[in-house]
Amino acid sequence: MSQPTFTQHACPIFGQAIADYHVHDNVDAPLHNPYAQGTIEADLYRKCWIDTVQWHLEDIIRDPDIEPAQVVVLKRRIDRSNQERTDLVETIDSYFYTRFHDVKPLPEATINTESPAWAVDRLSILALKIYHMREQTQRTDADAAHIEQCGKKLAVLLEQQTDLSTAIDQLLADIEAGRKWMKVYRQMKMYNDPSTNPSLYGKSY
Repeated sequence: MSQPTFTQHACPIFGQAIADYHVHDNVDAPLHNPYAQGTIEADLYRKCWIDTVQWHLEDIIRDPDIEPAQVVVLKRRIDRSNQERTDLVETIDSYFYTRFHDVKPLPEATINTESPAWAVDRLSILALKIYHMREQTQRTDADAAHIEQCGKKLAVLLEQQTDLSTAIDQLLADIEAGRKWMKVYRQMKMYNDPSTNPSLYGKSY
């Protein structure tokens, strides 16, 4: 019996994180990670939990009746979440880098447009889109046209999940075989860094 691929392992963890969040469906619910700290499973679960919380923060901030002061609070919380998400993606890339550290690229090896973890980031967000689009197909307060339209969108998302999963697993297989060369560029976001954001280090305009 063959071992599951990376995405076959990751996707159920994403689904578990999304389901666990929706038990309380509250952006302030504490994270109770069921996986051991320092494992790739724990990082994948936490990654999807962050994405899920941020998904709902983005919903809340778009409420037309929200108080302006609350918008500022939420925007800053979303900024912190984005930074945490970026940091965690880089942690997941470090896992892949360590895993393939001893692989010698073939002379004809090529580099990919994105690192494995940034593709995994898209897979996590795609799991959220699927969850919420499926919710729309199950609504009892929506008309048949809405249900049908959302059903078609759900089918496309599921196809995209299959395609993206296949592409990620192929990329990892290519890196392991030396056909692809893994190189990681840190994001180096400037707006959260007090030494590079003029509004934080006090530059006058």
